[in-house]
Amino acid sequence: MMRIGHGFDVHAFGPGDHVILGGEKIAHSSGLIAHSDGDVVLHALCDALLGAAGLGDIGAHFPDTDATYADVDSRVLLRRVVALLDAHQWQVVNADITIIAQRPKIAPHTDAMRGHIASDIGVTHLAVNVKATTTESLGYIGREEGIACHAVALLIARAGTEV
Repeated sequence: MMRIGHGFDVHAFGPGDHVILGGEKIAHSSGLIAHSDGDVVLHALCDALLGAAGLGDIGAHFPDTDATYADVDSRVLLRRVVALLDAHQWQVVNADITIIAQRPKIAPHTDAMRGHIASDIGVTHLAVNVKATTTESLGYIGREEGIACHAVALLIARAGTEV
């Protein structure tokens, strides 16, 4: 059995000198406002994985009302999601991720992001795709008010598992 999940996340810019996207620290004139590290890439991916498995969303598992998750590294959250998938007999096949940002430039960092993500979800580098687009200066992204991300993931049930 296969299942597909979709995730979306957005965070506004705020004080700071970098953003973290796909587990990669990228120098920027602003940071992202969030309870955790604000990694929209990994948050969207967590939601895609949880959605595909029918296990809710990132907020249900790691609520922003819980101080445990204040400033947490989103790679930790992603690894916990993968452990939850494993406990429910799901295996990640691939992930396709689209970052929507006017700035910073994403392309120089996509290979590093792919490496972090592949390592954390237990697939090869080739099973993770990270790309970026702008909004051609339209809307809140175009006005550089924040960054958004869409993620799609495919899961398969482990052999002999009924889900």
